[in-house]
Amino acid sequence: MDTAKKTTAKKKLIDDNFIVSKYMDAVLERNEEPKNVFSFCKEHKIDEATFYTFFGSLDALRQEIWVKFLENALTTIQNEEAFSTYSDKNKLLTLYFTLFEILTLNRSYALFALKENKEGLKNLKNLKQFRNHFKDFIVTIIETENSEMKEKLAKVTKPIYAEGAWIQFLFLLKFWMDDTSKGFEKTDVLIEKSVNTVVDLLDTKPLESLFDLGKFLWKEKMN
Repeated sequence: MDTAKKTTAKKKLIDDNFIVSKYMDAVLERNEEPKNVFSFCKEHKIDEATFYTFFGSLDALRQEIWVKFLENALTTIQNEEAFSTYSDKNKLLTLYFTLFEILTLNRSYALFALKENKEGLKNLKNLKQFRNHFKDFIVTIIETENSEMKEKLAKVTKPIYAEGAWIQFLFLLKFWMDDTSKGFEKTDVLIEKSVNTVVDLLDTKPLESLFDLGKFLWKEKMN
């Protein structure tokens, strides 16, 4: 009876977070991805049936890792009591700053997943589900009652604006990947300037912000 109880207890410890953690560790320790589900499960003493309870494939697992990064960021900002009262611009700033803090905590894996495995643009397929959840959240910002973007977006569809925000995120992500500044402070500067630009583009005079952003990017490129 004791043995059965211990076995049951051990099985309860294996959930999606456990599998994700083991996968990320395995990738970073070996600097390569597991060849298949069988070899991964065998190495970490996970029943294949248990793996498939949570993930349909290794590709699905890799996508879920990025979804969890975003979910952690959203949970963090939505737990801030004042978040719902923020302006649209401050909500975007809070989202980006929080998300990149979480990515920084997992920078080694993020860089491997996006760059060091030499798959190039194919790596973006790992962000497929992340992209969907990200765009959904951008739309929820626009749809809040106190959103000042509603009127500005009268001539721009929400999907188009959400897609624009996604492109902006990829732009920030690429900059962050190459950023070697202390504490990634240059990424923080770019986040603020790019969000100011996007929000101001919905106003009548966006040129000042565009010029400011352009000067910053030019300076970084030349240094």
